[in-house]
Order: sequence, then structure tokens, then C-alpha cells
Amino acid sequence: MRVDGDLWPSRALPGLPLPLLMLPVLLLAILLLGCRGAETPVYTTQFVVFDAAADLSIVGKLREEARAAASEVEQDLLFIEHATNAWKSGPMVRVNELLPTGDPFAAPPSLLALLRQSQTLSLRSQGLFNPAIGHLYRLWGFHTKEPECRPPPSSAAIERLVQARPGMGDLYLDGIMLQSDNSAVRLDFDAIVVGYAMDLAMQNLRASDIRHALINLGGDVRTIGDRAGRPWRVPVRRGSGAGVLGILDVVGDVAVFTSGEHARNFIYDGKIYHDVLDPRTGYPAAGMQAVTVLVEGSAAVADAAADALMVAGADGWRDMAARLGLRYVLLIDDAGTVHMTPAMAERIELIDSHTDVAISPPIGASGDIPDQGAPDA
Repeated sequence: MRVDGDLWPSRALPGLPLPLLMLPVLLLAILLLGCRGAETPVYTTQFVVFDAAADLSIVGKLREEARAAASEVEQDLLFIEHATNAWKSGPMVRVNELLPTGDPFAAPPSLLALLRQSQTLSLRSQGLFNPAIGHLYRLWGFHTKEPECRPPPSSAAIERLVQARPGMGDLYLDGIMLQSDNSAVRLDFDAIVVGYAMDLAMQNLRASDIRHALINLGGDVRTIGDRAGRPWRVPVRRGSGAGVLGILDVVGDVAVFTSGEHARNFIYDGKIYHDVLDPRTGYPAAGMQAVTVLVEGSAAVADAAADALMVAGADGWRDMAARLGLRYVLLIDDAGTVHMTPAMAERIELIDSHTDVAISPPIGASGDIPDQGAPDA
């Protein structure tokens, strides 16, 4: 720091030693340096992926370096979107064409880690998270971005697929060789792929020496670090998807994901049919408007767990949360009551103090889900 001549005394005043005269100048220098250090750069950008707007914030890097890292994140997410799309020409479509043959084939390397992680989470959730029910998604029309407003499928067609019992346990992965003994299996990773892709993006940001970042994709959030010394402020949506129910302050390696009836649905004869399907019945999960979970360390776990709890419903969500090792859970039932674990109640700042809230007893966890880490693309 350069000090101008008019701020620096040329000689000591009578009775005051030079060091005391220098003290105000030194304090001013420290304050100025402190202010300069507080102006941590925050780079923000937006792009479209997985049919939604993705907002990315990178903290503590100069613009050009942050821009280059953001471009890599965008390309990573676009690659995963293409590789896992079950309905457009690409690796996932080819996998679904080969599975019904029952013969082993070489799975695309880009899908191996996702397959393994999905099998683990499906097992832990007792099949309530089940990416093998792609035929059900297509039957309901949820394989499209905007499902048609049409009559729901016939009960007979739904029952045929439910009775076939497609599940992730019907997949056999030996090295890179994949096969299935259930011709009803059709993979659709829509209920986990956004979280999976976010984990990959954060892994790559860390590899670029970025320690503070946030990705918000359609309201689902993945963070590392903080926002220039302050927590990230993550909104939790209302059950309708419109408006904010509350705010979560998060710091560090955190994911906040919501599953609900508002995300992808159609209305027929006055009733909402949403895309969170219960594999046990073949119908949309009943009893809950939305479920929000906060997980430390894995967006893929948060993504899959939110769907599993939505399917578990009012009677089963506590047991499912225990099985998945969840501490921070918020659910909104069909009556609009907000149910929360004690840990979530302590963490969330509700916008409306008149919200009808029910705090559940503490959940006894049955063990943490093994951290699968971010996969190789």
C-alpha cells in the first residue's frame, strides 16, 4: 500500500514520538486491506440442462478462471444428460434395447457408477426408489417433459407391469458386463440423475481448486464451502411449488432436494397425477404434496431419498428415513401440514409463523448409506 505524502507526517510534533503519529496511518492501512479482502469475487452464470435452468455460483476465483470452470461444469452436466436419457437416441436407449434379450453385454462406462449406486440405494430403500420401472413411466406418459392431459392408463395395463416386478435386483453387473433376467426391466434414472450429475460437477470443481460453489437446478441445490464467508441461503418451496415455505442456511458439502407432485404432472377430471410413481401399486404416490431432504455429502442420495420418502407416505416415511440414515426431513401432507424431524426444525427458518407444523420424534438411524462418491464420466 502506498501512503500519500500529505497523510504521512514529515516530522514529529512536539511531545509526540514518531511511532504514535504513525499509528493512525497503520490502522487505516489495516482497515483498507481488510475491506479489500472482504470483496471476495462471486461469479454467477446460468445454462439449461435436464429441461431446467441451472444456476451456478463460484466464489473466490477471478472471472476468467471461474468462467472456464463453469464451462466445464456445463459440459459435464450436458454429457450426463445425454448419456442417461432413456427416451432419446444414445447409450441409455441402447442399454434398454439389449436388456430384454437376457444376454450379457458391455455397459457404457459412463453408466457403470450410476448403475452401482442406484442398485445400492434401491436395496436400502426396499425398492421404493426403483429406476427399473421405465415401462410404467412411459405408460403414464411421464417420459416426456410435458405430459399430456389424458385419462390415466387402464388398471389392467398398470397391473400387468406391477406383477412383472421389475427391480434393480434383476440387473447383474460383472465388471463392465450387464444383463437382466427380467424382460420387464426398462431403466430410467430420472429420480437420481440430477443429483448424480451435481456430485460429479462438484468433484471436478474441487479438482480445479475451487472450494466454494453452489449449483441450483430447478430448485434442487448442491453446495460446497460458503458464499464469501456467509452461509448459502437455500429456499424450500411450498407444497404447490409456488412460493417459499422457509429458508435453510447451509455451509459445506450439502445437498437439498425436493420431490413433489408439482414438478411433472397432468390434471384429468380435476385430479392431479404426478410422476413420483409407487412401484408397489403402479400409481402416483399418495398422501404427500412434497418431501424435502437435506443430506451432507451426496446429492445423488438426496435425490433418490426424496422420492423414496414421497412413496413411503405418511405411514412409512419415518421408517424409510431411518433406513436411509436421514436426519433432516420435511414433508407436506395433502392437508398442508408440515411434518419435520427435530433436526430439520432446528435448521429451517419458516417464512410464515402460522404454518401448521408437526415435529416428529427423533428418528433412530439404522446406519449411513455408503458414500459412493462422484462417478467417472
